[in-house]
Amino acid sequence: MKYADLHTHTLASDGTQAPSDNVRLAAEAGLAAIAITDHDTVAGVAEALEAGLRYGVEVVPGVEVSTMSKGRDIHVLGYYVNPEDERFLRRLAEIRDVRDRRNVMMLQRLNELGLDISMEDVVASLQVSKKDGETIGRPHIADALVRKGYVADMKEAFDRYLGADGAAYVNPPRIGPAVAVQWILESGGVPVLAHPGLYDQDELIEELAGQGLAGLEAYHSDHTPQQEEHYRQIAERLNLIVTAGSDFHGERGGVVFHAPVGARKIDVSVLERLESARRRDL
Repeated sequence: MKYADLHTHTLASDGTQAPSDNVRLAAEAGLAAIAITDHDTVAGVAEALEAGLRYGVEVVPGVEVSTMSKGRDIHVLGYYVNPEDERFLRRLAEIRDVRDRRNVMMLQRLNELGLDISMEDVVASLQVSKKDGETIGRPHIADALVRKGYVADMKEAFDRYLGADGAAYVNPPRIGPAVAVQWILESGGVPVLAHPGLYDQDELIEELAGQGLAGLEAYHSDHTPQQEEHYRQIAERLNLIVTAGSDFHGERGGVVFHAPVGARKIDVSVLERLESARRRDL
């Protein structure tokens, strides 16, 4: 059997590996395909596609769009989006603007809590300089917190400060997930709800299924086996495509965040279903 990991991040957003490295890791893991799904950007897709030819790995051009529902972050994966669609690129830039404002607000909150940390500190902690269209997110702020000795590791940074229950957490208004679904469809892509077990909003799945959602990431590194079966059954009931992803972000402080490439995978035949869903919507 051949497998695909359909959720990975690169240096284009908050991963620590170049897009070509993700593809290389997929080849080393024996995968037939990998998706590049950076947060609110497709800046890493071109490099990954080129690497796919070298390593003999199919690369699915993707994105993970940041949205909000009931005050919580909701992420919508888009597969086979057009990375040259100017309207879609402008829309992603708008979301990145919100992300940038959020970063500033979180840093202000950290300062109010007595932690001397600035955007300059965050930029200094980056492994490489960010290019146009790439993003800075909470893991980068967490890196700076570790570097300055305020926390021991990424987990403590999120638990104490940056996670949904953290003291410095803020969440300015964003687009809703239904808008992201529509944007992905209009870019010729296939929308799939990422890691639904992290939201506690199962009613959202059926709502989005009626608005063009094509799939559900039932198998995810942060899901329990019980959750994976639960969401597989929901996907089957709603005729949604079941997908799987490691949510690989690379290694920080000697720990892989969330899981290694290929830690969650699914039969590569799922790509045929995603392609079919895409053709129906074109």
